[in-house]
Amino acid sequence: MAAAAMTDPAIVTTHVGPIQAVLLGIVQGVTEFLPVSSDGHLAVGQRLLHTGESLGLTVLLHTGTLFATAVVFRRDIAASLRELVSSARDPSRLRRDPRGEELLAIVCASIPTAVIGLVLKKSVERWTSSMWVVGVCFLGTAAILVASRWGKTRDPWRWTPTRAFIIGVAQGAAVLPGLSRSAMTLGVALLLGAPSAEAFRFSFLIAIPAVGGAILLELGHHGAIASAGGMNGIAGAAVAFVAGWAALIALRGVISRGRLWQFAFYVTPVAFATLIYGLFR
Repeated sequence: MAAAAMTDPAIVTTHVGPIQAVLLGIVQGVTEFLPVSSDGHLAVGQRLLHTGESLGLTVLLHTGTLFATAVVFRRDIAASLRELVSSARDPSRLRRDPRGEELLAIVCASIPTAVIGLVLKKSVERWTSSMWVVGVCFLGTAAILVASRWGKTRDPWRWTPTRAFIIGVAQGAAVLPGLSRSAMTLGVALLLGAPSAEAFRFSFLIAIPAVGGAILLELGHHGAIASAGGMNGIAGAAVAFVAGWAALIALRGVISRGRLWQFAFYVTPVAFATLIYGLFR
C-alpha cells in the first residue's frame, strides 16, 4: 500500500468472521513486505473469502504491518528523529551529514508518493475491484523484479535528492493494486546502483510516512471504524504484525543474497491466474 485509498468507503463488510480475519491478516503480513503486492493479494483474498472490501479491516491490517516495520527499523527511526531535531537547529546538516542526507532523501521520496497517491485515489478505488487491472499490475511487478537482476552497485553510494525522487515516483505508482510497493522501490533502487542493504533500509523507511499517511487519510472516511470487524479485526491486525515481522526479516536475507528477482517465479503465475479468474467471473 502506498499513499492512496485502500478501498471504497461505500463498500463495507457488516461482519468478518474470525477465520476470515486471521487469513487476511496472514495474507497482509506476508505480502506487505515480500515483493508480491499486498493490495493485490488482499483484493483477491477478499473476493475469494466473500468478505467484500472492508475499509476498516484493511486499515487495521495495514496498521499491524506498519507496527512491524517500526519494530524492525526502530534504531533507524530513532536516529532519523534525532537528526530531524539537529537539522532543525542547523539545516546545513542535511547536505553535509550522511544521516542528514538520508533524512532529506526520505522527504524527497515522500513528496511524489503523496502527490501520485492523491491524484490516483478515486481511480484506484474502482480498479481494486477489477481482477483484470490487478492481474496486469501483477505482471508489472514481475517485470520490475526480473529487471532488478541487472542492477550494478555503485560505490560509494549516496542518497541524492534526484535518486530519492525517482524511488518516490516508483512508490507512488505502487498504489495500483497488484503493483508491489516493495518490488518497485527495491527494484528501482537496485537499478540505480544502491547496495542491497541500503536499498532494503531506504525502501522501508520511506514506507513509514507513506503508509502512515494513507492510514490517517482513510480513518477520516465515514464508516471506516464501523467496518473494522471488531475484535476479529484486531485479531487479524495482530496476526498481520507477527507475519509481517517474520516476512521482513526473511526479505532482508533474500535481498542480501541478491535473489529479489526470483519472486517473479511466484508473481507471474499469480498474474495469469488472476487474469483468468477475472475472465470467468
